[in-house]
Amino acid sequence: MGEKYKKNVITVSAGQRLKEWAVNLKQEILGLYLVLRDPRTPLAARIIAGLVVSYAFSPIDLIPDFVPILGYLDDLVLLPLGIALVIRLVPYDLMEECRRNAGEDPPEIKLNRWSGVIIVAALWCISLWCLYRLLK
Repeated sequence: MGEKYKKNVITVSAGQRLKEWAVNLKQEILGLYLVLRDPRTPLAARIIAGLVVSYAFSPIDLIPDFVPILGYLDDLVLLPLGIALVIRLVPYDLMEECRRNAGEDPPEIKLNRWSGVIIVAALWCISLWCLYRLLK
């Protein structure tokens, strides 16, 4: 009986950590949105931040979620990698300021949802073209 109790405690703890991770991911994306709009942001960081934020708010995924395991892999890997890359490219003080502003006063996001759709469609086209060239 003690074994079942331990499993439940671990499950709750893992579920809580997952929930905190999701909240932090949302906070980071809001921070990236503010970084994207800040004129002090370097051009390369602004471009990558735009791609990450557009993809995060896109109504379609690179790999559809109904595909077992791989469907969620893009959300669990690509978004954190994109966020990490932008964080490395943005000056520390600017990133902290944007994070703080996103937490205190979340921005009203005005994104054209088609930008994410266009990015995903372009990536699919490039992938299919590469596959075609590889198999030719």
